[in-house]
Amino acid sequence: MQCREGCGACCIAPSIRAALPGMPYGKPAGVCCAHLDQHFRCRLFGSSQRPDVCARFEADPQVCGQNREQALELITVLELATEPEP
Repeated sequence: MQCREGCGACCIAPSIRAALPGMPYGKPAGVCCAHLDQHFRCRLFGSSQRPDVCARFEADPQVCGQNREQALELITVLELATEPEP
């Protein structure tokens, strides 16, 4: 599956615990990555600065659903299911 143009769900829904360029403490779940542009595209795509966790993400119908709204919902469910215990 190819990433959906204008989706950006993988740059919003999950938390990223590693430091990112411009986000030294990572990214909380549900918060837009600082590198997501107004068209929901990653400004670091193809750059050596793009974090490994982002580069390893592969779009898949089970994660991305049929549209952006489903992708946000499905990734949020996965985020909550894999959240570390307090």
